[in-house]
Amino acid sequence: MGAAGPMTGAMYYILLTLTVPSHGYQLMSAVTQASRGRVQMGPGTLYGVLTRLETEKLIEIVSDDGRRKVYAITESGRAALRMETERLRSMLDDQERWKGEMQCLTE
Repeated sequence: MGAAGPMTGAMYYILLTLTVPSHGYQLMSAVTQASRGRVQMGPGTLYGVLTRLETEKLIEIVSDDGRRKVYAITESGRAALRMETERLRSMLDDQERWKGEMQCLTE
């Protein structure tokens, strides 16, 4: 994921919530809950992102009863999630450092 660039918010929250295996409807609710309502996605967006993450081997189908598929994060997905979390933390650290050094108004 790192070489491909930063993750979208949808990708980040889907990976985060798939630390608990879920099917599509559960996943939409979990993303809304994890983002405290900031990220809400419909089925089209959700399944588009799931397809991309599965293609990139960041998630996998752990169950498919013909009616619904249950997805879970892979070890590669966990690594990508950790890298993205670190990237976001570094950006916030940079902002705090910049504010302190330059005494600027960033808020």
